[in-house]
This record gives sequence, structure tokens and C-alpha cells, in this order.
Amino acid sequence: MKRKPSLKLPHTLVLIYGLVIAVYGLSLVIPSGQYQRAEKTFQGQTRLVTIPGTYTAIEKKLLGPQWLLIAPIRGFQDGALIIFLIFIFGGVFSILGKTGAIESGIQKLAFFFSRNPRSKKFVIPILMVVFSLAGGIYGMAEESIPFVLIFIPLALSLGYDSVVGVAIPFLGSAVGFSAAFFNPFTVGIAQGLSDIPLYSGLAYRLILWVVATVIAIVFVMLYAKKIAKDPKQSPVYEIDRSRDYAVSADTAKSFPWGPAQKLILLILFLGIGLLIYGILAKGWYMEEIAALFLGIGLVSGIIARIPPSEIAVHFVAGAKDVMNVTLIIAGGRAILIILKDAVVLDTVLRFTAGLISAVPNLITAHMMFLTQGVINFFIHSGTAQAALTMPIMAPLSDLVGITRQTTVLAFQLCEVINPILPTSAVTMGVLGVAKIPWEKWAKWFVPLMIVLIIFSLIALVPPILMNWGPL
Repeated sequence: MKRKPSLKLPHTLVLIYGLVIAVYGLSLVIPSGQYQRAEKTFQGQTRLVTIPGTYTAIEKKLLGPQWLLIAPIRGFQDGALIIFLIFIFGGVFSILGKTGAIESGIQKLAFFFSRNPRSKKFVIPILMVVFSLAGGIYGMAEESIPFVLIFIPLALSLGYDSVVGVAIPFLGSAVGFSAAFFNPFTVGIAQGLSDIPLYSGLAYRLILWVVATVIAIVFVMLYAKKIAKDPKQSPVYEIDRSRDYAVSADTAKSFPWGPAQKLILLILFLGIGLLIYGILAKGWYMEEIAALFLGIGLVSGIIARIPPSEIAVHFVAGAKDVMNVTLIIAGGRAILIILKDAVVLDTVLRFTAGLISAVPNLITAHMMFLTQGVINFFIHSGTAQAALTMPIMAPLSDLVGITRQTTVLAFQLCEVINPILPTSAVTMGVLGVAKIPWEKWAKWFVPLMIVLIIFSLIALVPPILMNWGPL
């Protein structure tokens, strides 16, 4: 009996453009309307926030079919910083790959773990806790991208696959971001907009952060154990076989380990330390991060005595490798551009708020969670989503009988779906530099996402029953 061929999804770029077409079609039938906005200052930054009760229907604004081509082009402009950051990462790590520093360092680690196998089992939980703390404390997101390029060879050297290498920094920070107890970009902004004390409710959020982090760690460790037993179970088995990495302590390919490689690794670690300091103390964002890694790449090439022209060749080759993901990011941005230019985004928000007010208060918070998840598909910035939705959701929670603290929790927990969104610049940036197709990652992540969604829905029940206040 002939085996039926498995269903093959279209290219991710085709899927994204299909979404652009679908959203454009919806923009033609959804009424146009808008809320008024006002400037508010939070934590030293001024943002435009929605004013509740000011929605006004306006004359329907129809976008012509040319917007199907204009929107993705504007998506490049709108996502220029993250796109440029990804180009920098691709180019810099191509230069670092030429020096052999990362691969030789990973090879030494693999040798250490082969001599001390008991310590190997602590690698995933310790590192994921560190990244989860980064997500929960200062909202690590884009900053996880360069770590992916470091942890993939580490995961391969331990006998795992590149999915584990991505999961350690990316899922670690993503889970910490969604179940955050201190994240200024979600908890801080949302509480400020909801007029409740800043960072109140810390004890319950800490409990949720611990549980969510443990769930993610257990899931990744069980998967890693399965791959260590049978590497062919990996959805990226063929992709990993083609990677030019040291995959074991006794690999046939030997990488140089001289003064140059040691100095380059030292510069890389010092650079990561400077990155953390810059983000926490100086408010660094993508421009500063890109400049830092560009400097690391250039200095590393000089230390390794790579001729300038060869450094340029490797940089261009690395940047070229991530071109696909930049196109996908531009397409994802195009969806939001169409919604905004057709002036229908506020109409969608008003409609969903009306739906929420119509359900029993026991499931109101769950409806808010689901609503925020839908909006999150289009708006991935936690700060931007808070500025759009919280001025509407906070007063609505007063009317339907749940606390504003619970509403803030529903908003922040919806971030658990971010790692699967093909419209998310961070998600597609991570997968782009990791060279993992979105559909393979999505298939792997769906079971964990379902568990995390169930966890989030359960986590909203005690606040409803306890009438969770601002303390």
C-alpha cells in the first residue's frame, strides 16, 4: 500500500502574504472608527494612549488594491530597526564562525561534559531560569536573538538539536516575559494605565513565574532526553546534519584553540556583560545593541587576522542568510499597517470590549485573555498593546465586576502565544538566524503552548474568586 504524501505547508512568506490579503479583505467590510488619544508619561517615556468612551465612527476608508503591495514595503520601513539588527547578527556571527572561537569553546565544553556527565543535566534548567529571570525582570525579547547563535552549537555538542538551542534562551525569556513579576514593558505600563500601584500583586505573580518557568523547563528537558536517545526524532535532524558546528567532544573536525580564539571569546563574554549593563542601566535598545555586536564582529575579525576584504565577504554572506526572515518581518508589519491605515483597529477593539461585557464575570477575565491574544497577533510590542487596550479594558473591568489587577494579569499572560506568531518580528528573527523553518518550530511548540494557555486560564481563576486587589 502506497503511503500518502504528508501535507506540506506553503513557504512561510506565502503564509504571511496570505494573511496580508485576508486582513486587507476584512478592512474593506469592517466599519472605520477611532478613539481619541492623549499623551501620557510612564517611566520617563511619553506614549499615546487610548481615551475610553471617545470612540467615533467615521466615513468608511477604503484602501485600494495597491495597498497589497504598498503595505509590505512600508513594513520594511516600520520594522527597519529589528530588520537591521538581524542583518547585523547574521553578519557578525558569520565572522565569528570564520574565527572558530565559538566552535572551539563549545568543543571544550563538550569535552568537559563528557568527563563530568552528571553536570550535563543541570545545563538546561540553570540557563532557562537565567533567561526567564531576564524576561520577568526587564522584559528580554529582541535581546535573545544573539544568544540563539551561541546556544545552538552548545545544544548540538550535548547531543541535542537546534530546537533545544533555540528553546533555552528564546522560550526561557518568552515564558519569563509572559509570567513576569517585574517587567516594566508589560506589568509596569499596564498597571500605570490602570491606575493601580506600580508592581503591586508581586507575590502572586512570583508564584506564576515559578510555575510557568518549571513547565517550560520540564517540557524542554523531556524533549532533549528523547533527542539524546534518538537524534532522528528531531524535526530539524536533516538541517542540523548540514550545520558546520562541533557536535561532540570527539568530533572528527578540530577547531583551533589558540590565544586569538581565547581572546575573542573573552571579548564576546565581556560584550554580553556590557549588553546587560547597557539595557538595565542605560536603557539601550536595538541601535545600541546592533552597534555593540558590530564592534565585537569587527574586532574579532582583526584579532583572528582575517583580511578586511574577507571580513566584508563573510559579513555579507551572513547577512544574506537572514534575508528571508527580514521579508517575513516586513510582511507581518504590513498586517498592522493595513488595519491602521483603514482605521479599523479601534473598531475591532470596541467590538471585542462589547463582547467581553456581555459574558458572566466568572469568565470575563478569560475572555480578556483571549481578546488580548487576538490583538497580540497584530501588535507584538507589550508597551504598544498596553497603550491601546488597557485604557479600555481597565474601566470595563469595573463595570463587569473583576478587579483591574486581574485585567492586567490577563493582558500580560496573553504573551504566552508570542513564540508561535509568524507575525512577530522577534519570533521570526530568532527562527531566521537559527535557520529553522517556522512550520517545524510551530509543530514542536504547539503542545507546550496549549499547556501554557491552560495554565494561564487556571491562573486567572483565583484572582476572580478572591477579588484580587492592588496589594
